[in-house]
Amino acid sequence: MHSSPSLSASSSSAASSSQAVPAAAAAQRQRAFWPAVVALGVGGFAIGTGEFVIMGLLPEVARDLGVSIPQAGHVISAYALGVVLGAPVLAVLAAGWPRRTLLLALMALFALGNFASALAPGYLSLNLLRFIAGLPHGTYFGVAALVAAALAPPERRASAVGLVMSGLTSATLVGVPIAAWLGQHVGWRAAFVLVGAIAVLACVLVRRGVPDLPAAQGASPLRELGALAKPQVWLTLGIGAIGFGGMFAVFSYIKPTLIEVAGLSIDAMPLMLALFGIGMVVGNLVGSRLADKSLRGTIAALLVWNAVVLGSFAFTAGQPVTASISVFLIGTIVAIAPALQIRLMDVAGEAQTLSAALNHSAFNIANALGAWLGGVAIAAGLGWTSTGWVGTALALGGMLMFAASLLQERRAARRG
Repeated sequence: MHSSPSLSASSSSAASSSQAVPAAAAAQRQRAFWPAVVALGVGGFAIGTGEFVIMGLLPEVARDLGVSIPQAGHVISAYALGVVLGAPVLAVLAAGWPRRTLLLALMALFALGNFASALAPGYLSLNLLRFIAGLPHGTYFGVAALVAAALAPPERRASAVGLVMSGLTSATLVGVPIAAWLGQHVGWRAAFVLVGAIAVLACVLVRRGVPDLPAAQGASPLRELGALAKPQVWLTLGIGAIGFGGMFAVFSYIKPTLIEVAGLSIDAMPLMLALFGIGMVVGNLVGSRLADKSLRGTIAALLVWNAVVLGSFAFTAGQPVTASISVFLIGTIVAIAPALQIRLMDVAGEAQTLSAALNHSAFNIANALGAWLGGVAIAAGLGWTSTGWVGTALALGGMLMFAASLLQERRAARRG
């Protein structure tokens, strides 16, 4: 039976049309990619500046509010608590929201939280407002990662997430020093005004540059909560919460360690912080590229890298040059973040928003865990450099979590 010429032509036309649709969609995503990534990165820059600048302004905050410096430090903990709690709660409640609408709402809340922080009349109100400012942090980065990955080719998802995260890492190099200078010369409240202004700029850029992507079909709070029933989600979160804690164990006490052990002056601290920031930027970009090539291999290799870098700190901290190199290398530990973000998205199934947001809750748990264990070691009389060994132990704990994740994955594959 022979087909007619018209039927053949029609079939050929239909085939060409069906091929053109994916090609056109891919071209549209490619055109939207860079404006979206820049907009999302500016949001990350605002969040990174707001999160870290307060650490350099605690004396000014304490003096203005009439509290001790350790008491002023509670505003850092309040923000971190907001991140840990806000990520899952907001991700679940807003599961069905269009991506751009959700990003705008989150960044607007962050801006308001920082403007309000600048107006806080006292110590308790400042803690409450820093908690509120921390609420959108994890969900913003989670949704931003989902948008960037959706706009990128499949083989470049981790690089796309790394570009969004570069806003956060570059904040340690540019945003934090500028806001800290402003806070020291104009007042700590001015630093929060600056952060709020950057967040407003991010809102404008997100509105203009991020495509109006819908939420995943059938997304709902109940489906998002389904991620919590998946062992792989918990194991991957455990890798970040434990394995990433080593960086914070060392960095939380880096200033007194470099002064007391390496003999550096306090004037050298801005340079050391800049080296750490450069390490974060380099680590983020290199780690995301490696994750595109081999996700599991990158996670495994970077956990080993963490253990080596942190363990060597105990031997390198005694000399200014070697200590400076170590500070840069410790910054590169952030390289594991894009890889863990992509793995969480892969193992979460349909609960993408919650799993992506929880990654940042895990990192803030790592922050608290690392700083606490490092302090325990120092208080026990083990010396400033003992934080390096604490970091190594946490990196080894991350390796065990990753091994358990791979083992559970293989068992599930054999059962399936």
